[in-house]
Amino acid sequence: MSPALLEWSAVIASALGVWLMAQRRMLAWPVGLLSVGLYALVFFQARLYSDMLLQGAFAAFLAYGWATWHRQDKPDGRVAIAPLAARTGALHLAVGVAFGLALGAAMHTWTNAALPWLDAMLAALSLVAQWWQARRHTATWWLWIIVDVVYVGMYAVKSLHATAALYLVFVALAASGLQAWKKAARQEGTPGAAHS
Repeated sequence: MSPALLEWSAVIASALGVWLMAQRRMLAWPVGLLSVGLYALVFFQARLYSDMLLQGAFAAFLAYGWATWHRQDKPDGRVAIAPLAARTGALHLAVGVAFGLALGAAMHTWTNAALPWLDAMLAALSLVAQWWQARRHTATWWLWIIVDVVYVGMYAVKSLHATAALYLVFVALAASGLQAWKKAARQEGTPGAAHS
């Protein structure tokens, strides 16, 4: 498969997966697994090794999230939102930043990674966001918005223009997901979930 066709296939699968996630639909998980497989190949070709490794971690989180959401689905096929305590969220972010620094140092020292520090930090914070998504926390969308905005610039610098455009779409989808999940949390009466 040509690099351009591979990237566009990954873009389409990813956009569909995020849209389904914003709608709290179970189909988001298998579509997400397809997209991470495609993107692992894209990032390998672009020498964004932290992002390539991130796709493997995403696959594990997607499998976990699929199982977790399956246990929480409601009759309409959607899942309930869960609150995230501020202290727990702060701890998760601290672990993510520490992991990002360690991964960045490793990539800088032992690989020819194109943007080792930035790529590693974005990968680490993406793992935090993916964990929160699997655990059904509304805060996932806040973190995705921040991470995706920075990813737009990184992918533009690496001339992955379709992927940069996709991440602009991700920012919009994350904003939509944030609103939808906050509304669902209010309707479900989940304490604190609409704000976390």
